[in-house]
Amino acid sequence: MAPAPQGFRQSMAWLHTWCGLVCGWLLCAIFLTGTLSVFREPITRWMEARPSAATVPGAAGGASDAALQAAAGHLAAHGAGARFWRIELPREPGDALRLAWPPAAGARGGPQTAALDPASGALLPAPWGRRTEGGRHFMTFHYTLHGGVPGYWLVGWLSVGMLVALVSGVVVHRRIFADFFTFRPAKGQRSWLDAHNATAVLALPFLFMIVYTGLAIFYTSYLPWPLRAVYGADGAAHGRFQQELTHQSPPMRRARSGTAAPLHGLAPLLAQAQALTGQPPRLVVVEQPGDAAMVVRIHTRASGDPRTLHQAVGSVAFDGVDGAVLQVQRPLAGATPASAQAHGVMAALHLAHFGGWTIKWLYFFSGLAGTAMMATGTILFGIKRRRKVGKEAGPATPWAYRAAEALNVAALAGTAVACIAYLWCNRLLPADLPGREAWEIRGFLCAWLAAALHAACRPAARAWAEQLSAAAVLCLALPLLNQWTTGQQAWRHALAGDWQQAGVELVALGFGVALAWGAWQVRRALRKGIPG
Repeated sequence: MAPAPQGFRQSMAWLHTWCGLVCGWLLCAIFLTGTLSVFREPITRWMEARPSAATVPGAAGGASDAALQAAAGHLAAHGAGARFWRIELPREPGDALRLAWPPAAGARGGPQTAALDPASGALLPAPWGRRTEGGRHFMTFHYTLHGGVPGYWLVGWLSVGMLVALVSGVVVHRRIFADFFTFRPAKGQRSWLDAHNATAVLALPFLFMIVYTGLAIFYTSYLPWPLRAVYGADGAAHGRFQQELTHQSPPMRRARSGTAAPLHGLAPLLAQAQALTGQPPRLVVVEQPGDAAMVVRIHTRASGDPRTLHQAVGSVAFDGVDGAVLQVQRPLAGATPASAQAHGVMAALHLAHFGGWTIKWLYFFSGLAGTAMMATGTILFGIKRRRKVGKEAGPATPWAYRAAEALNVAALAGTAVACIAYLWCNRLLPADLPGREAWEIRGFLCAWLAAALHAACRPAARAWAEQLSAAAVLCLALPLLNQWTTGQQAWRHALAGDWQQAGVELVALGFGVALAWGAWQVRRALRKGIPG
């Protein structure tokens, strides 16, 4: 690496170039998967291959009284002796009433699950939809790279590096806002610089916000020492901190009495919880089920007001036998500290938990613009230094630039191939394959590794053309694959009003067209003899 030149702006240019390049390869993958994770719920619905269906009109929590009674009966028959029962209420059309319970004390095996029809209460085939990590994979990769704690910290350091690159970029490009309105196509390096400037200015406020809030919402993880100094280093420290921060009392617990008792009807409790908190219920947890000391704890979901950034949720605890109210945690109850509200706002800003679908689409296109900004920056580095031999890295300079070009292809086109390959794995893996969620993620990582090896073995321009073409074909053929493997079509989902599942395939087709255009441009440049 060349030494930093003298002068403030020259030093900032050096910092911008090398910080952007070193961090940019993984940041491209992080940003693209983060952009896709904005629509993680629709992606999960599509990957589960659930049929489109209507909600249950007038039902408590999206489930009928008959379905709730059937859920209680199923849990009593199959979950006797469990420490708790969990009932997840439907949220979207086509969602099932999901049940889960741990094994009884001393019994072997893992948690058990079941799914019921939210209208009739009939037991649905297991599993209800394909077992999949769904869109959560993109979110997890976005902030951990599937690398556990080391990956979590690596993403944090890369985020700091991105902030450095953004600030130094603003210093370097004095005419950045004037350059935003300047684009000179078919001018080689000049065109790439214009594209880099335009996407940077377009996404600059979003980029600063998304990187800063991403670091801020994990402040207790990146800087845990003040928290440990005050609350101790044990595992309960974070819980006590959150309770004091939000002025909430700890959830009440009851010891098992040893006296059997029937469960109170759930439907009236759901209606009462909604009346007390002003929010719809989302989850029912029955603690000490079948015992006279059982507690029914109902957790609510945010009302979804698009005008509100900080939306807290509440919960209500009932006596599981007579239905008496034991504890109410209302959203924003009392004088919530400004620090708690600030953290909630940061999380809502980063996760797009406000504004409905309009904000989600705005985040999606802003994330694509940010990814394009980083992509054009890394490509520009290779174009500017392609003819430099024996300078910045001495005799090894050509090899270093060749490695940089291969990493460019793997980080950009390779990530696109891996993302669409992940959806293909979901449809091609057997539905009853044990651990198929992990195999989907392995398919993503293997496709990414294969793209990196391909980029290292092929000339850069041809690697670009071939990987962009492969990603385009996979995107454009996704609806055909879905119809062949599940019999579902996007137009049928659209006619049923399920635009979430239909939208996944429509967006894939849009990506396919854009990737095909990019591959065509690279191949046209190759035919004209223009170097990659």
